[in-house]
Amino acid sequence: MSTSDVRILFFTGKGGVGKTTLAAATAVRLTAPARRVLVVSTDPAHSLSDAFGVPLSSDPSEVADSGLYAAHVDARGLVDDAWQDLRGHLRDVLAGVGVDELDAEELTLLPGVDELLALGEVARLAGTGRWDVVVVDCGPTAETLRLLALPEAVGGYLERIFGRDSMRGLVTSLVSGAGWGARPAAADAIGRLAEHLGGLRELLADHTVTGVRLVLTPERVVVAESRRTLAALALRGIQVDRIIANRVVPRAGIRRGPAATWLRTRRDEQDAVLAELRAAIPAGLAVDVVEHRAAEPVGITALAALADELYGGRDPLADVGRTAPSLLQVRPLDGGGYLLKVAVPLTEQSEVDLVRVGDDLAVTVDGTRRVVALPSVLRSCVVMDAEADVDGLAVRFDAPMATGAVAT
Repeated sequence: MSTSDVRILFFTGKGGVGKTTLAAATAVRLTAPARRVLVVSTDPAHSLSDAFGVPLSSDPSEVADSGLYAAHVDARGLVDDAWQDLRGHLRDVLAGVGVDELDAEELTLLPGVDELLALGEVARLAGTGRWDVVVVDCGPTAETLRLLALPEAVGGYLERIFGRDSMRGLVTSLVSGAGWGARPAAADAIGRLAEHLGGLRELLADHTVTGVRLVLTPERVVVAESRRTLAALALRGIQVDRIIANRVVPRAGIRRGPAATWLRTRRDEQDAVLAELRAAIPAGLAVDVVEHRAAEPVGITALAALADELYGGRDPLADVGRTAPSLLQVRPLDGGGYLLKVAVPLTEQSEVDLVRVGDDLAVTVDGTRRVVALPSVLRSCVVMDAEADVDGLAVRFDAPMATGAVAT
């Protein structure tokens, strides 16, 4: 599967902030320069059809002779087609090595597999060559973040079944069929799951192909969750290239009366929240503002007008491919030692935990944890201290450890 010639825009955010409408409006704008565009929803709510005012299915179909195609991913159908088959093969394998039938059934349960297969289907569509751009309306933030952790979770899941030492060799033999001549279907099913995992991680981490738009409304609770989302995505190697503040109250101007006073007060509150947000995010990450409309934008014409407000004369793809800082950056310190920068956007309220485990560093930010391998130059060094700022963590390493020293 190749996605080198396609661009993918993911829209995510807390439920109810309007990400589906903005994803649809963006897709309409992208279609105008004669691009081949597909907008697809992985959100179980399937409200994309409501935004266009037309019925949609899992098969891409053209929306109102506009040149734009749209579809809903049928996650349940993907589970029935791929995962149920795989579960059956895994039960057979486990039973063959002496695992009790009930335990085998439990071990083949994998929470979140429907979301995993849904984004795997997005990767498949992007790789067909039919589209220049694929716009993805993701599920709410919590489901999206859980999905992005699934590749690592699947590794732990397989370790639980087969053990750390034998997992890689076993999966390789399953995928290739070597040593499993009596179970070629199991090898095929494992291979399909591996393709979904590998394709998804490759797709999300390739900043030259993929952009992520974080949608929020200017309310403190929503903004607080969005800040945590930025950090969690950064830990997964996913770059948010733009933030969209939706449903901002229009300015009341010189009008008077209770309604005008309410509008001015509400807009002042929202402006204050947005100012706090801009001060707390990495430099260079823009925040776009979309005003609240009196009528819900439904259909191609209304969505095109919304896109005009959001983008003006700017190409929605302009930020895709913007250089992103590496998660880990090392530089030598004057007088010896090194400084390791972990590029994760933080706030004063962020709860951060940092633990060294051998040659790995376990980083936890607001409950999201990722274990990353230390750069080779630091593996023989000792962690001295660490501090945090808005741009991430700074960890100071001293000279190489003496023989027999214990890493902290």
